[in-house]
Amino acid sequence: MTDSTADAEETPDGLRTEGDSVVLDAKGLRALAHPVRVQLVSLLRKYGPSTATRLAGRLGVNSGTASYHLRQLGAAGFVEEDAERGNARERWWRSAHRTIWFDDRDLADREPEAARAYQQSVAALYTLRTQQTLEELRAMPRAWRHVFDMSDWALRLTPEETASLYGELTEVVARYRRDTPEAAATAPEGAERVDLITYVLPEPGAPAAQGS
Repeated sequence: MTDSTADAEETPDGLRTEGDSVVLDAKGLRALAHPVRVQLVSLLRKYGPSTATRLAGRLGVNSGTASYHLRQLGAAGFVEEDAERGNARERWWRSAHRTIWFDDRDLADREPEAARAYQQSVAALYTLRTQQTLEELRAMPRAWRHVFDMSDWALRLTPEETASLYGELTEVVARYRRDTPEAAATAPEGAERVDLITYVLPEPGAPAAQGS
């Protein structure tokens, strides 16, 4: 997450933006506190503009449900109509931002139910992505099968050390090519989309390992 606000500006909907990112406030958090909305935003960012009908097919919901949630996301400033593609019969939607940040340390305390619903929706989306990769793994080229990985490391850290670890990981990721339309057009041959998902899961109060 980021705490930088030096380049932030307000959108007409009140969301604070930083370049191609949006920083959640209470209104935005409540608007995203639904698994279908989190998935819709993810699909539009990942695959580009689409219609409610096509998105509904990907999610396994009816088009009316997708349309309703897209309108709510539009009202909150997370998606917008793609006028160049739309027509009188069908509306096209696109993501208004590339990244969403949840970096207000007090917001989760002020909006505990919305924060929990949003975080659970994000966790469910990450689980779904992992399952989809596992289902497709055998059909992938050998080179990609060999770099697939799921690992975990149990560490014993202070909150300050944990924050430092997250900062170092963020710096490493920043050195690599982002998945943007511009980067895709100039990427070297063989470059494909790779999802890097990180979890930092504190376990305060967990019993310590007993010595033998």
